[in-house]
Amino acid sequence: MGKHRSRVRIFWPLYLIVAIALTGCVKYDVGVNFQSPTYGEMVQRVQISDHLHDFSQVVAEQWLESLQERTRKLRGKTQRISDRELLVTIPFYNGADLASKFNEFFNPTHLQTQTEDETLPQLTSELNIAQNNFWIAIRNRLEMDVDLRSLAVLSSEGNVLVSPGSLFNLEFALTTPWDAQPITEAENSLTPISDPENHQLIWTLEAGEINHLEVIFWVPSPIGIGALIILAAVFGGMTLKDWLPQNG
Repeated sequence: MGKHRSRVRIFWPLYLIVAIALTGCVKYDVGVNFQSPTYGEMVQRVQISDHLHDFSQVVAEQWLESLQERTRKLRGKTQRISDRELLVTIPFYNGADLASKFNEFFNPTHLQTQTEDETLPQLTSELNIAQNNFWIAIRNRLEMDVDLRSLAVLSSEGNVLVSPGSLFNLEFALTTPWDAQPITEAENSLTPISDPENHQLIWTLEAGEINHLEVIFWVPSPIGIGALIILAAVFGGMTLKDWLPQNG
């Protein structure tokens, strides 16, 4: 499939970013869970620090509400774990659907909330997934590029006032039925942490940098495996039929 490109808009006005620098951080985890070739979930967990929420409760609430609205438009569901934490779950049904919904979620041009402003820094995000069907399993190659340079708080002279790494804790996790193989040869490629027990890779995104991640993984095809079992049963039955008369 062709690549999907999107412009991702930061949801915080400048004074909120400064507030984060002074009072705490935002933890934003994005996970993609492949359960089968025809179903998976994109899961996002957003946690706002207590100090930040208390400092600017109205703006923080507006931001969380905008995430809930984006989720509803993609037929997902949200759960408010607390007034500071939100869980987002969006289903997808194949690789193309995942790429489309991922880029649509992070490209909210159809929404204009009070927390969005044309003067806010722009982020470039691109997710692409190519799939090849090998009958009993589907090979997936997922690539994602996220430009987080504009998360840095800059002075009027362009100098970095606050390290973006102290403002945001950003992670991307991929969970697959079988183990996945990360590719780290490209420039700016991130090296994930592997959790073999849960068949999961976790990348920590670097705020203020251009991030690239790439991974290959396989998802078993129940239809192909079922067809193989049927063929094996038929072949086994034919072989047994030919063998029985000779040994009867």
